[in-house]
Amino acid sequence: MSNEQPLKDQIIQKAWEDAEFKKQLIANPKEAVKEAFGIEVPDTIEVEVVEESANKFYLVLPENPKTMKSVDQVEAAAWQ
Repeated sequence: MSNEQPLKDQIIQKAWEDAEFKKQLIANPKEAVKEAFGIEVPDTIEVEVVEESANKFYLVLPENPKTMKSVDQVEAAAWQ
C-alpha cells in the first residue's frame, strides 16, 4: 500500500484483502486501525464501520466545513 494513498482507501483495501482485519475493523475500528497502521484515533472521534452489500447502501453526509467551530471537529475532518 502506498503512503500517498489516503488512509480511508488503505483501510478499505486491507479489509478487502484480509478477512481477519475486516472482522476486527467492524468489531473495534479504532483498535484495528491502531494495530494495522500504527495510527491512534483520538478519543474525541467516534468511528463506526458498516459494510454495504448488493442491496444495502449507505450515504454518508459529512459535516459542512462552514459549520465546524471546534478544534475537535476540524481534527475529525482531517482524520478522514
